Amino acid sequence: MQLGFIGLGAMGAIIVPRLMAAGHTVTGWNRSKDKAEALIHAGMRWGATPREVAAQSEIVFSIVTDADAVKSVALGTDGIISGLKKGGLYLDMSTIAPEPSREVATAFAQAGLTMLDAPISGSPVTLVQGNASTMVGGDKAAYERVLPVLLAIGPKSTYIGVNGMAVQMKLSVNALLMI
Repeated sequence: MQLGFIGLGAMGAIIVPRLMAAGHTVTGWNRSKDKAEALIHAGMRWGATPREVAAQSEIVFSIVTDADAVKSVALGTDGIISGLKKGGLYLDMSTIAPEPSREVATAFAQAGLTMLDAPISGSPVTLVQGNASTMVGGDKAAYERVLPVLLAIGPKSTYIGVNGMAVQMKLSVNALLMI
């Protein structure tokens, strides 16, 4: 499958090789290309913009720092929304508040596209150990379509409900862990 991945920091740099090892072709983008060099050397394709990554992908993932970064890579001038083909899926794995996530999902729906919130539960260590899991909010049929890809990232994925519910659950879990 042709996948896109936006955000090649601590988590993205571990997820992309897992996706490639599962047989997927991955095109990636990061604000600073130097973070992508090792992944490019390992076989990841490079996209000049999130739009270019989306244009080459059936499913695009992002995991970036905050809600503003999600909105920028998803909805910006050269964002995912402008490159994703009809039938393509966008999954944001960032840990952000539910409302901005729902805003992005609404913009995608208005464009005739599908966005799922799919935060990852775990740390880079958990991910390397193969024990990370995902929680997913949004269209259930889209979730079922992307589930085999999510299982290449980690052994467990749980459908939570409508858009925004997975990030809400992730924030709740994080708060409980801090307590």
